[in-house]
Amino acid sequence: MSEIQVVRVHAEVREDRTVTTGTKAWELFADDADVIAARVDGALKDLSHELAAGEVVESVPMASKDGLDILRHSCAHVLAQAVQDLFPEAKLGIGPPITDGFYYDFDVETPFTPADLDKLETRMRKIIKENQRFSRRVTTDADALVELAEEPYKVELIGLKGSAADAAEGASAEVGAGELTIYDNVGRSGEVVWKDLCRGPHLPTTKRIPAFKLMRSAAAYWRGDEKNKQLQRVYGTAWPSKEDLEAHLHRLEEAERRDHRKLGRELDLFSFPDEIGSGLPVFHPKGGVIKRVMEDYVRQRHIEEGFSYVGTPHISKDGLFHTSGHLPYYADTMFPPMEFEGANYQLKAMNCPMHNLIFSSRGRSYRELPLRLFEFGSVYRYEKSGVIHGLTRVRGFAQDDSHSYCTPEQAPAEVQHLLNFMLGVLRDFGLDDFYLELSTRDDAKKDKFVGSDEDWAVATKVLEDVAAATGLDLVPDPGGAAFYGPKISVQAKDAIGRTWQMGTVQYDFNQPARFGLEYQSNDGTKKQPVMIHSAKFGSIERFFGVLVEHYAGAFPPWLAPVQVQAIPVADFAADYLHDLARTMRTRGLRVEVDDSDDRMQKKIRNAQLQKVPFMLIAGQDDIAAGAVSFRYRDGRQDNGVPVEEAIQRVLDAVATRAQV
Repeated sequence: MSEIQVVRVHAEVREDRTVTTGTKAWELFADDADVIAARVDGALKDLSHELAAGEVVESVPMASKDGLDILRHSCAHVLAQAVQDLFPEAKLGIGPPITDGFYYDFDVETPFTPADLDKLETRMRKIIKENQRFSRRVTTDADALVELAEEPYKVELIGLKGSAADAAEGASAEVGAGELTIYDNVGRSGEVVWKDLCRGPHLPTTKRIPAFKLMRSAAAYWRGDEKNKQLQRVYGTAWPSKEDLEAHLHRLEEAERRDHRKLGRELDLFSFPDEIGSGLPVFHPKGGVIKRVMEDYVRQRHIEEGFSYVGTPHISKDGLFHTSGHLPYYADTMFPPMEFEGANYQLKAMNCPMHNLIFSSRGRSYRELPLRLFEFGSVYRYEKSGVIHGLTRVRGFAQDDSHSYCTPEQAPAEVQHLLNFMLGVLRDFGLDDFYLELSTRDDAKKDKFVGSDEDWAVATKVLEDVAAATGLDLVPDPGGAAFYGPKISVQAKDAIGRTWQMGTVQYDFNQPARFGLEYQSNDGTKKQPVMIHSAKFGSIERFFGVLVEHYAGAFPPWLAPVQVQAIPVADFAADYLHDLARTMRTRGLRVEVDDSDDRMQKKIRNAQLQKVPFMLIAGQDDIAAGAVSFRYRDGRQDNGVPVEEAIQRVLDAVATRAQV
């Protein structure tokens, strides 16, 4: 990727050239073919932007995050042009860039087929080859309504200007609170061959799209509302080179092989019975073993870190959630209330309000702080059916939820303590490549957040300083904070380089005030504590799903549901291995004996398919010597290993959380 170049208009720049007012941005970076846009005083602009005095200009290389978004957004426009070329009746919805790709929604009479996608790809390649120029022009609301009168969805977005980003996913790519712009695709002879409502920026020309592929089509409700018309959404991906595209497609193949829903069935770990309901998993015996080991581990770690284990119910009168402030802010993600004995009860979507009641159940002294409460709290959230995805997006899940109550002076050290705790947990589970994300308030939408500017400034500074002290990369997430305070989230990469949001630490100055929480300070006065939320797994179900995919189902021995598969060479060796299995179980190991009628090689194959870490094979010579053949999951095998040594090898691997 090219290095970011920064220049100032009317200032000396590289090669001692002077940039003057009216210079086009592309003139600054004409010698770097990787630069596709400019950031001018912090705002993304097309390379055709004319510079003004005093502006600070940064280059935007294609391989940068902003550059990839621009590439993919431009490719989405080429897709939309291709659709209207081949399907003239198609009406345009929204077409934003997304992680690793883009999509565009269309109102068409019949769903797209795989053959249609092939035709669209062919048409897109022709448009790219034509080297059409993306040309930006400013328009008024009134003129845009006339010009786009045949595009009802664009007209609707214009009417929502200023709130469109909230009203529809991806709408910010089309229209914002400021001026409206339309992008014309201009042909070689200067004629406008296609146009679209868009905020931009875009690539200079279509020919700057190096590599793309259409992936699939699916139904999607307009503006994400199931009451609206169902459109057809076409997904695609675009990359700076053909090699990057091929690498991405390979990652997708590997991700499909690791899909936790597929492996959950094959390894008999969990399922989602229709009789129970969408997004509500059940864990089978083997999955239950893994889940219990995870719970036992994190429960013990919390105790070691000074937390007290508590328990709270699954439902509560809804007044509790009004006190906490979650209603009405989170009303759309909570299940409907249940009327009972003249009161409305709600399934809880979070544990913190109940922990506040534990804190306030008696007087508290500064000597008790920080007071750390922890539980496996079952919570329920009404996720829309379209976003439910295996274990990673469910409607019912358990959080390893903790809340620390401390003095304001203790808050920085407590945040540091929680962050170190969280990173240690991830490392123990084999996730050691991560960065931090700092989610803050959107100052342009203060009505969506509670608390004073001073409260937010103090809380944000504490989290920012602690995060910076870790030495990890810190990525800003403006507007991503919870309504009651900022948060740090750990973004961890799995074995194939995908990033997952894991645990979070949130600074809360709101709920202590709303619940009237107090402690007696050392001078005898009553003061309000700071409340810090933290979840190390985030949710046990989601973390479970991530681990399945990270390990491709081949869990390390300490997590594996079956740690040892004992395989007799013939029936005569079964009793010997059953005795050995009983001994190993008394030492805390999970062992099964395959005494089925299958041949030995098939038994080995079955153990491999179930991804069992160790196999102990015994024949006549092994029995005579009090030994076994010790076989590893990867096919390595040591013959004639004494029984006690074999047991110790497994115990050591479990105790050290070895990745075998």
